[in-house]
Amino acid sequence: MSKYAVAIHQLGFRYAGSAGDCFQQLNLEVGVGERFGLFGPNGAGKTTLMNCMTGLLSFKEGTIELLGQPINQNRKATNQLFGFVPQDFSFYHELTPVENLAFFGAWSGMRKTEIKKRTTELLEILDLSAVRNKQVQKFSGGMKRKLNLAIGVIHQPKILFLDEPTVGVDVQTRKAIISYLKELNSNGTTLIYTSHQLNEAEELCDKIALIDNGRIIAHNALDKLLLEYREIGLEGLFIQLTGKKYTDL
Repeated sequence: MSKYAVAIHQLGFRYAGSAGDCFQQLNLEVGVGERFGLFGPNGAGKTTLMNCMTGLLSFKEGTIELLGQPINQNRKATNQLFGFVPQDFSFYHELTPVENLAFFGAWSGMRKTEIKKRTTELLEILDLSAVRNKQVQKFSGGMKRKLNLAIGVIHQPKILFLDEPTVGVDVQTRKAIISYLKELNSNGTTLIYTSHQLNEAEELCDKIALIDNGRIIAHNALDKLLLEYREIGLEGLFIQLTGKKYTDL
């Protein structure tokens, strides 16, 4: 098996009708088992890059491999390797948690018995068992965030992409989500995360990359970068290297 969860080599990408490239010969490697953070100012390219890594955007130049498998070949196989927790809610509001997980579990190719067992586990872990048969449209924001996460991990992916997984939640819910993400990672899941919650990022990520104007400008273990640039936190590092405050995505 590849030692890299994600390997990006010589990636080039341009949106149709755009005058310039988003990326030119971009290279990035994320090791298996890392808690990896991707950060950058507005328009830096981090969301585009994550969408390329998950196959939501197609590219013609370069390669992206997930655990050694090119994502533009045998999409069914590579789709089963990863989960994606987007910033926007990715479920059906008129359905219950059980119904949503049944749908997305089946979409991931799971058997009914696997879905039932996994649903019970996830709802218990994320404290949603009491509302398992309640319509999601009646949920609080924090409950919706936890269901969004459950859907992303229903099939027990080896790689989990996370785009603002705790946005809009209270302190208790954020703590519960981060704790569960760390547990997933300790059991072998590689985390690839982006957020503007830099304090949260420092707690979760052990390795990071900073992207600006479509280029990787720093990539290393967070503690090594802080030492190299003589900063005490991620926010200071971010401002020093980009010259911008990270207040928005």
